[in-house]
Amino acid sequence: MGIVSPIGSILSQSLHPGIRMSDDLANATDAPAAESPGDESHCAVFIATSLDGFIARADGRIDWLNDANTKIPAGEDCGYASHIERIDALVMGWNTFEQVLTFDEWPYGEMPVVVLTRRVRTRERPERTPPTVTFSDEAPAVLVPRLATLGLRRLYVDGGLTIQRFLTAGLINSITITTIPLLLGSGKPLFGALRADVPLEHERTTAYEFGFVQSTYRVVAKG
Repeated sequence: MGIVSPIGSILSQSLHPGIRMSDDLANATDAPAAESPGDESHCAVFIATSLDGFIARADGRIDWLNDANTKIPAGEDCGYASHIERIDALVMGWNTFEQVLTFDEWPYGEMPVVVLTRRVRTRERPERTPPTVTFSDEAPAVLVPRLATLGLRRLYVDGGLTIQRFLTAGLINSITITTIPLLLGSGKPLFGALRADVPLEHERTTAYEFGFVQSTYRVVAKG
């Protein structure tokens, strides 16, 4: 899970409303590929982990992340609002989507959200799903250029398996990890096996008085 309502329900009240999903996005699954004009796409990770690198317990629970939320002073969002206001659309996996649906409020406003699932044709749309959400079984290398043709180039990638798929495809450009001072011992890891090393360049690290440490890295493009 990224730092959303689990790291402060205060964020759901202050998120940038994003871009209203057009009819094109809702119907774009069968659209032909086209050359994306303008700037290249940028895929960003913004996520919280335990000190030993887990994003959830083995059964998917994030109670520890909710507990960590209580340590955040009022008005502090660990840079989330600044991050989200630069995002055009969010891409997440099904497990992350189901977790977000348990929140009291949908935290992404009117921002387009694409949920990746291999069962896109057989899954029923959950009752609380906002109209801004679409489902896709596309590979990241297909999805990213398609969204670019719709003007959705700055993507927020969330969820462990989804992040791993984008990393493997060489599509992640930046990674921001907020480390919670807690050892879980086991659980769902943020990172998994890779086909090759992924070189990173450190950009900044912020140590918060309440114990969180946030580091941002740029993924170095291979020549």
